[in-house]
Amino acid sequence: MELGPTGRHFVTLRDVAEASGVSISTVSRVLDDRTPPSRSETAQRVRQVAEALGYRRNIFASNLRRGATATIGVLVPRLTDAVMALMFEALERAARRQGYFAVVATCGDDPAEESRATETLLDRNVDGLILATARLDDALPASLRQRSIPHVLVLRTDRVSPSSLGDDEAGGYLATRHLIDLGHRDIAIVTGPWFTSSGQDRQHGAQRALLEAGIELPPNRVISTGYGVDDGIEAGRQILGSDERPTAIFAANDNLAIGVVSAARALGVIPGEHLSVVGYNDIPLASRLPTPLTSVHTPFDQIASAAFDLLLGETEPGTVRTTLPTLIPRASTAPPR
Repeated sequence: MELGPTGRHFVTLRDVAEASGVSISTVSRVLDDRTPPSRSETAQRVRQVAEALGYRRNIFASNLRRGATATIGVLVPRLTDAVMALMFEALERAARRQGYFAVVATCGDDPAEESRATETLLDRNVDGLILATARLDDALPASLRQRSIPHVLVLRTDRVSPSSLGDDEAGGYLATRHLIDLGHRDIAIVTGPWFTSSGQDRQHGAQRALLEAGIELPPNRVISTGYGVDDGIEAGRQILGSDERPTAIFAANDNLAIGVVSAARALGVIPGEHLSVVGYNDIPLASRLPTPLTSVHTPFDQIASAAFDLLLGETEPGTVRTTLPTLIPRASTAPPR
C-alpha cells in the first residue's frame, strides 16, 4: 500500500495483483470500467480481491499511466533482422491488448542514429519507450533514467533499467548440454559480440555445461563475432577450415548457425551427419532449412507481455524479468560418427 496526498493509505494495482496471483496488467484490464467486464474465473477472483482490499480506481493515476497518446515507441537496430522483427510483432500484439499503439524506429548500430531515433519518438509524445538495442555500453538508458522517461529494455539488460528478456544463460546451457548428451566432446562456440548481454550470457551458459561435463574449451574453439549470416559463414570457415574440426558447434543465434551451415556445406561437411549445429531464437526459417536446425526457442510473446507489465506497472529500479527458453531438437544435431 502507498500513502496518498492526505496521508491515507490506498490500495494499488500491485497490491491487488500480488494478492490475486496475477500480473499487474491483468488486474488493470479487469478493473478498467471503460471495457466490458470479463466473466472469467480469473476476472471474478481479481474483482473479489480488489473489493476485499478496498481498492478504488484512481482516475488521475489511470490517465497518467495511459498517457496522452496511448502510444509506445519501440527502438530496434533493424527490422531486416528476423529476431528484431519477431520482437516488434510481439510487442505490437502486447500493446494492442493493453489498448496502446506501438510505433517502431530503427537506428542501426550507430549511437548518433539511436539518439536521433529516440528524440523522434519522444517528439511524437509517446508515453514510454521499449529498447531492443543491444550494447552494454549504450548510454541511452542512463540518459532516459536521468530524464525520468519511462522505458524498458527487451532481449538484453544493463542490469539497471527495467528489463525483460529470455534467460540467455539457461539457453546457452540447454544448447550445449544437448550436444554433450548426444556424445559430443569437441564442441566449438560461435558467440555474439562481447558488448551484448545476450552474447555474454549464452557463452557463460555453454561454459557451465562444459565445465559440469569435465570438457575443456580451448580458446581456438570460441569465436566472438557479429550476429549476421555473413559473420556465421566467416566463423564457420575459420573453425571448419582446418584438419582438426570439432564435431559440434553451438551458434549464439540462428543467423550465425545458418552461416555456419552454409560454410560447412561449401566444405563438404554435412550438418546432421558430419557436424552437429545448434542455433538460438528458433526463427521461422530454422525449421524450414534443407536440414532443419536444432534451436533454442525464445518466447517473444511472454517477453513482450512482461515488458509491458514493467512499463505500465510500479517497477523498482533494476527489475529484470527473465523467461525460460526451450530447446527444439531437429535434424541438424545427432551423435558423433
